[in-house]
Amino acid sequence: MDAIATVVQTALELGLMSALTVLALFLSYSMLNVCDLSTDGCFTFGAAVGAVVAISGHPFLSIFAAMAAGAISGLVTAVLQTRMGINSLLAGIIVNTALYSVNIAVMGQASLLSMNKTETVFTKLRAALKDTVFAGQYKLIVAAVAVLVISVLLGLFLKTKLGLAVRATGDNPDMVRSSSINPVFTTTVGLCIANSFTALSGCLLAQSQKSVDINIGQGMLTVALASLLIGTTFLGRKKMPWRILGMTFGAIVFRLVYTIALRLNMPAFMLKAVSAVIVIIAISFPYLKAQVPLLKRRLSGRKGARSNG
Repeated sequence: MDAIATVVQTALELGLMSALTVLALFLSYSMLNVCDLSTDGCFTFGAAVGAVVAISGHPFLSIFAAMAAGAISGLVTAVLQTRMGINSLLAGIIVNTALYSVNIAVMGQASLLSMNKTETVFTKLRAALKDTVFAGQYKLIVAAVAVLVISVLLGLFLKTKLGLAVRATGDNPDMVRSSSINPVFTTTVGLCIANSFTALSGCLLAQSQKSVDINIGQGMLTVALASLLIGTTFLGRKKMPWRILGMTFGAIVFRLVYTIALRLNMPAFMLKAVSAVIVIIAISFPYLKAQVPLLKRRLSGRKGARSNG
């Protein structure tokens, strides 16, 4: 039972931290209709900036510094798309490529930063919860609070005039333009907010594992996309609060499957294949679900033909 509890807690911790990236993709991809491929680099950017600020002795400031770094990344991506006429996919690839060099520079021209002796938001809470029943859940509490705060703020933002304008830009930019709303501005705001969420996710993961590797964000776009599709499959047609909750649910489900695969001693090189399979299932599930009634009608038709014969 202890092993199962450990697996579930690990999946919850990692799922909640990656849920912030899923919420970022939800805003940029689902709401704004922009496929931002800079996610991996922005995730590492937030982790690197947060680690450097935390190492300098400011663990709480590192959260806001990472989010500011992510917003800058989103701003650059938005400028390439809206001001320079570069395709959104290509703009994301360009920014993602450039961020590799930027991240190396932020990390002091090193590919790894250790935070073993650094005070982080996690160590602060662990010290505060010492000798309590929640002492072993400090990582889970930090991740849960971060997701709760960001989810509430995102839900409130999407109800404001600016938030509605961002959603309208993704649905019909021509209509937005005819309504005297600048789609360039709404796209920029949306990408800045989305990338700040991604950077926060990277910052929390880095502080949780007490280190930053230059490849810490590798594959995060795939993870976030799979989680997004899982959440959309179950709660995608509900009202906005439920849709936001669905993103968190999808991230947790993905991480649970991923953690189980690790616990089954699956070779490390197979984990990418596991991610691909989860994405395939998540994408094809709505189609397969829609085909079930058709298959039932075909089977009933065949049975009726046999009985008449």
